[in-house]
Amino acid sequence: MDWAARRRALVEALAESDRIDDERVLTALESVPRHEFVPEQHRERAYDDRPLPIGDGQTISAPHMVAIMADLLDLAPDDRVLEIGTGCGYHAAVTAELADTVYSVEYRATLAETARERLADLGYDTVAIRRGDGREGWPEHAPYDRAYLTCGAAQFPPAVVEQLRPGGVVLGPLGRRPQTLVRARKRADGELEREHHGSVRFVTMQ
Repeated sequence: MDWAARRRALVEALAESDRIDDERVLTALESVPRHEFVPEQHRERAYDDRPLPIGDGQTISAPHMVAIMADLLDLAPDDRVLEIGTGCGYHAAVTAELADTVYSVEYRATLAETARERLADLGYDTVAIRRGDGREGWPEHAPYDRAYLTCGAAQFPPAVVEQLRPGGVVLGPLGRRPQTLVRARKRADGELEREHHGSVRFVTMQ
């Protein structure tokens, strides 16, 4: 299987659809071997632009959604990023292609350990993973320039917002399914300025 060719074809299709026009994001997608994050029984569909099951009732997000979220975060090469919901580690790997460091929290111990091993094997040494409750964030490494949720929640967890620096951006699917993808910038007074970016479907936060 020519995985690189299939990955290139996916990225070209996303670019041609005008859904993603950030060249850095497209390059990041082409750099990350999505098939390495997909269970063997689903690997042939790794470069379909769709979510796929990864076990424990969880999914790997569709590539276009990972790209849209990276675009909305407007990641800079020196950014410190907090991810809530590691899953298989694919989203963290794409983020690591665009930012300095990624600190990712995963509730499920099996997923956290598998993602940690996979990312290490692939050389993503700027991604750190801990098993824990994402609602608590990862205070030891705060403040963060960017934070995002890969799981639906009623609201941005207050601890995650607290750990974001003033001027930083938090992004995630909020509300009942289908959720609304919400991007918010933290003001100096700690309040959030919100933007809505359409309906999405994500697994819910545990």
